[in-house]
Amino acid sequence: MNYTQLKAAIIAYTENQDDAFEAEVPVFVKQAEQRIFNMVQFPSLRKNVTGSTSSSNKYLACPSDFLSAHSMAVVDNVTGAYEYLLNKDVNFIRQAYPVPSSVGFPKYYALFGPRSDDVNELTFILGPTPNAAYVVELHYFYYPPSIVDAGTSWLGDNFDSVLLYGSLVEAYTYMKGEVDIMQGYDMKFKEAVALAKRLGDGLERSDSYRSGQFRLPPLPQNRGVT
Repeated sequence: MNYTQLKAAIIAYTENQDDAFEAEVPVFVKQAEQRIFNMVQFPSLRKNVTGSTSSSNKYLACPSDFLSAHSMAVVDNVTGAYEYLLNKDVNFIRQAYPVPSSVGFPKYYALFGPRSDDVNELTFILGPTPNAAYVVELHYFYYPPSIVDAGTSWLGDNFDSVLLYGSLVEAYTYMKGEVDIMQGYDMKFKEAVALAKRLGDGLERSDSYRSGQFRLPPLPQNRGVT
């Protein structure tokens, strides 16, 4: 489902062709996308970037489309080995390494807060403060381009039901629609989210060799009345 098809479906389901309503459809869709991306962690919507630390600088910038961290590794300059850092709270790192000038090979990282030059972007803090420039590989979940702006998206191509019903919930909220219809759309959205979580948080993170084949328990046999 592309954006043109999605917009047409929203208008058809709500039976609302008012110009003011149509103008708000992009908002409904983007609000639904934001909810979905924060409810389900699709491995398909994860990517990795490489960067580098600076000697004696304990901070590391987040990517501009960062949503949440999956893992962070620092590459040893001598051996080339990947050393995965443990995610901790900022207060843990401050307590463990109270003197920022004490440097070493990083072992921990935490989401620190907004950058000083851009409050809309985040930074990581490392512990201990890096003693050299190291290559860093970050795997993270991100906000992909909206289907509104790109015309197509991973959700629209692979899981359009959750996107459609999420958008309908937002649209009907805007319309201040009837409670029973709102509850119906919300129920369909939750059903679609449950299926999406089964994929993103379940099937895409397992295989038959590691997890065993999926099995439903057999139905109890009807032994009749004795």
